[in-house]
Amino acid sequence: MNSLGLCLVVQLGLSFGFAGLFWPNKFVPLFSILLFPWAASDRTIRANSIVAIGLSVLLLVTRLTGYR
Repeated sequence: MNSLGLCLVVQLGLSFGFAGLFWPNKFVPLFSILLFPWAASDRTIRANSIVAIGLSVLLLVTRLTGYR
């Protein structure tokens, strides 16, 4: 059951990461709430999307190698 949760986190990270890269304008209202003191721009959304994809790949590699 623990690996199912990790796989779900990896899938969510990849989906939101790629969606943020392809459609950053759709995420501006969400990021304007999350990044309250700072202005949400396409550049910050793309940077966050790249980090989400990188984290998902790191979690996937961790899952495949069996590191606990």
